[in-house]
Amino acid sequence: MVSYSNILAAAIGVTAGATAAGILLFQYLSKGSGVKPKVNLDLQKDNPKVVHAFDIEDLGDKAVYCRCWRSKKFPYCDGAHAKHNQETGDNVGPLIIKRKEA
Repeated sequence: MVSYSNILAAAIGVTAGATAAGILLFQYLSKGSGVKPKVNLDLQKDNPKVVHAFDIEDLGDKAVYCRCWRSKKFPYCDGAHAKHNQETGDNVGPLIIKRKEA
């Protein structure tokens, strides 16, 4: 007599093995494709290059700029890097520019 638990265990094993093989194959093929993951996913995509310039005199005592490209206030940091880091294991943080204390 055939046990349904044995069939289920075999099906799960085959599914897990096929999934692992698919992931490894995708990683192998994507390395050779020359396609690199993008940092900027949706900001000013119609521009060939996103550039911001600020005069030092206009910065005040402190300015905090985004480096993860996830801020809703880009180019200013809104703390979106914390969620990005938690989701991806990355460690990016903001660029902080401040005047030296006298």
